[in-house]
Amino acid sequence: MKTNLSLGKVSGIRISVHWTFFLLIVWIIFDELKRGGNAKSILFNITFILAVFGCVVLHELGHALMAKRFNIKIEKITLLPIGGMASFEKLPESPKQELLVVIAGPMVNMVIAILLYFIVPVQRFMQLDFTEIFEVLMRYNIQSFLFFLFIVNIGLVIFNLIPAFPMDGGRILRALLALKIGRVKATKIATSLGLIMAVLFFLIGLLYNPFLIFIALFVFLGALSENQMVQHLAWLNGHTAEEAMLLNITTFNPKDTIDIVVNKIVSGTETNFIVTEDQVVKGILHHKTIIDNSNTSVLVEAIMDKNFKTFKDTDNLKTLYQLMHNSKQELFPVVSNKKLIGAIDTTNLNEYIILQSKLAH
Repeated sequence: MKTNLSLGKVSGIRISVHWTFFLLIVWIIFDELKRGGNAKSILFNITFILAVFGCVVLHELGHALMAKRFNIKIEKITLLPIGGMASFEKLPESPKQELLVVIAGPMVNMVIAILLYFIVPVQRFMQLDFTEIFEVLMRYNIQSFLFFLFIVNIGLVIFNLIPAFPMDGGRILRALLALKIGRVKATKIATSLGLIMAVLFFLIGLLYNPFLIFIALFVFLGALSENQMVQHLAWLNGHTAEEAMLLNITTFNPKDTIDIVVNKIVSGTETNFIVTEDQVVKGILHHKTIIDNSNTSVLVEAIMDKNFKTFKDTDNLKTLYQLMHNSKQELFPVVSNKKLIGAIDTTNLNEYIILQSKLAH
């Protein structure tokens, strides 16, 4: 099942919408109908939500375009009901780079808010009393639309600057702390604040707004995931692919038949295979592709994946860890002088991480 709808690319960065985003649109329609809204109010609110998420996309593009300046590849930007998420190929190497990448997002929203401040204009609202402001904002017109958008962008800046993971503020705090105490300790402090914030959001959500419970879950999982990833990167730094690679792997020739591959799956534990010719990698056989073609009479070369990544035996595992977790490829050939010498998958890399964690203690 395809979970994302592609919206196209901006500066080579793919932008997509997760299917759960459309649940938000359905909820808006349902809520308006429940409150006695009409077609005009429903259209106003849906258009407003789309505008808000347009600002979210610009926010994420701020991060992404700044990251590209430091040669950090951005895989995609995904829109979710609770916001946007940019998927980076790897973390910025230095705290200063991370600080610039992170702060670029909220700065975009600040620029949007400043522009809207003069376009609305906001100062005219400040001259009205509360009743007059309320009456103006309840009208479904461009003035109230832009004023609400101004408020949302200010809110995005404030919310994202909360000093706890996975918000931008947590990353800013981590970058500043990392200048003095290193990334691992800095991440522990920032993620600890994230966990505290998750508990607060959860408790407030139970009392006032159930939506905050979902935000609490997002913050909680994001903080744990970030702390785990940084710890793993620290354990892997300085180690090479050669140290962690699998040696006893089964390979196939492009001219082998699919029957041979199926028999190997049935009789062994391997599920993905590397296709070689004279020790040169020609493709990858994925488990699903093998099963889908198990009842056909085809050669390996007809179904192997020719679009794959390989690692050199001297590549740093820290870099490989980030590349592997942002790739759909499950098995990665390890080569030396363009010849296959082994392979790495997430299972054996995680086992290597466990081993390093034990040795670190």
